[in-house]
Amino acid sequence: MRPYTVDVRSDTVTQPTSEMRQAMAEAEVGDDVFGEDPTIKELQDRSARLFDKEAALFVPSGTMANLIAIMVHCHHRGAEAIVGDLSHTFLYEQGGAAQIGGVQLATIKNEVDGTFSLSELRNKIRYDDCHEPITCLVSVENTHNMCGGKVLPLEWLNELVKVVKDPAATHSPIALHMDGARIFNAAAALKIPVARITRDFDSVCYCLSKGLSAPVGSVLMGSKAFIAKAHRLRKALGGGMRQAGILAAAGLVGLETVVPRLSGDHQRTKRVAEAVHNLKSPNFTVDLPNVQTNILLIDILNSKLSSNEFCSRLKEIKPEELEQGVTSDEAGKVGIVVQMSSRNWKYARAVFYHQNTDKDIDMLIKKLTYVIKEFDSSLTA
Repeated sequence: MRPYTVDVRSDTVTQPTSEMRQAMAEAEVGDDVFGEDPTIKELQDRSARLFDKEAALFVPSGTMANLIAIMVHCHHRGAEAIVGDLSHTFLYEQGGAAQIGGVQLATIKNEVDGTFSLSELRNKIRYDDCHEPITCLVSVENTHNMCGGKVLPLEWLNELVKVVKDPAATHSPIALHMDGARIFNAAAALKIPVARITRDFDSVCYCLSKGLSAPVGSVLMGSKAFIAKAHRLRKALGGGMRQAGILAAAGLVGLETVVPRLSGDHQRTKRVAEAVHNLKSPNFTVDLPNVQTNILLIDILNSKLSSNEFCSRLKEIKPEELEQGVTSDEAGKVGIVVQMSSRNWKYARAVFYHQNTDKDIDMLIKKLTYVIKEFDSSLTA
């Protein structure tokens, strides 16, 4: 019998819903490179309205959306963009800004809440000195992936805008971009429209293929002039697709049917966090008061144990755990496998999404409890 598997490595493992599959099969399509795909246009128009921006552009991935935004805003080679040192753009997009766009990324240390020091930002901004690159862009991430799904506080965003858009500044204007891959999670947590969060940003993108369950795509938004330049770059980067309305159809269903359910993902995340917290383990902990959205970081306190070892153990099924009832059925025959993310981090990362059922959460907690107690016993022996 197959083990009962709960996959919380990422909300990118979501599957298209039945409504999405039907919409994709029935989508009205045309050649989007010729600007003739009506479903693409509908997704772009709806996205622009949701974010109160002039225009939008469907692209294959969030990585491409961020790269295009950087290249549009940093319109000359050798320009500089400032990002957090734990941002996805800096860590996990293969240095595309430099590799492809000729743009240098300067970093500021991210705080645990996903923000960074605004006084340090002021000091990092570089103007028209012939010895230095010119700062053309500041980019932030919301929610912040590597900080455990933290929502950037509106008060901090307001202050950031004041620093970057200082009306008394004599230097060239600096653009603001938001990598909003999970921006709808931020809006759900704050209980406000996404347009309020991104109100003062020159550009923003969001991902359809994470918690929104669509199979492919991100949407980039900004002014009409910005999107016109982004459209040209999308073609150069290989992102021009033909009958892409099949993909956009799934995105439209995601906006309609999955976005309203994101708060449920947050509740399930909190439930798992509470279960780990209540174990009072000397080796594992969570920052329970600051679990805000659908990402949970389980911190590993013991230097003798790596997150890779912990996550590998969660995928194992040992005979003794079956004997002790760590199973998904009353007969005790079907063991539980939990998949979480780990790299060289001192934590394991779990990301929850609407296709995690209540039973999934029950089984995950059961397995997690057993494995944590097992490590507690062995590490203190």
